[in-house]
Amino acid sequence: IGAGNVAQHLISTFLSTSNIEIVQVFARNSATTIDGIAPHKITSSYSALQDADVYIIAVSDDAIPTVSEQLPFENRLVVHTSGAAPLDSLNYKNRKGVFYPLQTFSFEREVDWSETPLFVEASHADDLALLTVLANSLSKRVYQYSSKQRQTLHLAAVFACNFSNYCYDMAKQIVDAEQVDFSLLFPLIVETANKVTVSDPKLMQTGPAMRQDQNILQMH
Repeated sequence: IGAGNVAQHLISTFLSTSNIEIVQVFARNSATTIDGIAPHKITSSYSALQDADVYIIAVSDDAIPTVSEQLPFENRLVVHTSGAAPLDSLNYKNRKGVFYPLQTFSFEREVDWSETPLFVEASHADDLALLTVLANSLSKRVYQYSSKQRQTLHLAAVFACNFSNYCYDMAKQIVDAEQVDFSLLFPLIVETANKVTVSDPKLMQTGPAMRQDQNILQMH
């Protein structure tokens, strides 16, 4: 349910996984086309949703309650893909679950699902088992985390990914202003990222702030 960034990536990997069948895709725009999905399998009507083992709501966090409320059935397994939204953001009339991939998604880039951590949660043991099977079909790294653990992880991911990327953008603006090639920073960016995967980031910190070099700090 959804045809945005995360939904498109999930659809693509589901299509390439032999033990998963996409019964249907819901998209708000009736004219939506999706690679690999036949037009008759795409609907924009909630009332036309077909029977399935699991319904995956892949929409923006603030739309999850509204979408789950509009589903025209009860007591089926409905999950969302959000890292920040709690399990209870899903409507009470259906069995609740979470299927959260810890990854950054862009339309123009493919994702290595086998190495992408997947976090599953459910309100019933049988549903948790089904989601675990689904996740294991995609990834070698599957975890059963609570909503609080997942939300904490999502907050950390914002700093590790989005905030860091914003810093890269600031760096690019600085060098662009003086016609300096941004790619000169690539080895530094890669080395910094590599170091924090093998040691505590705090121990890897360098630079004038760590050295208490007040002259350089004031110049900056």
